[in-house]
Amino acid sequence: MTRIGAKAWVLIADGEKALFLENVGDARDLHLQVVRKETQSNPPSAEQGTDRPGRMSDGPSGHRSALDDTDWHELGKHRFAKDLARDLYRYALDGRFSEIVIVAAPAVLGDLRKELHEEVLSRIVAEIPKTLTGHPVQDIEKLLTTETG
Repeated sequence: MTRIGAKAWVLIADGEKALFLENVGDARDLHLQVVRKETQSNPPSAEQGTDRPGRMSDGPSGHRSALDDTDWHELGKHRFAKDLARDLYRYALDGRFSEIVIVAAPAVLGDLRKELHEEVLSRIVAEIPKTLTGHPVQDIEKLLTTETG
């Protein structure tokens, strides 16, 4: 298991919220401090779309089939992961962290992996597929101590 060293960052994220934390303690006594909070307003798709789903001709028969409506909510989650990846790259280049642990909802973790630059990937010491955005920092410290040994 990997321990979270002093000055290491921890990203806690889901599709709409992210919490950037820094370990101001050491590997044995984890003490996380909030560096930055990020939120995205992402209402359900029904509140975002205004048009009916499109229709497509089935050929010379004159029949038309409905197309699936765009899932704006899901697109917003993908966009949020892309924005987080961009922010992490910028922070890595600025030397703000040398190690990072990413704790994210499984789908968000997958989206992040696709978008992360090598500069960030080389600094990841652990990935944990969990949704912890609704937990207090003290609970996150306990959970990470258990997960990372």
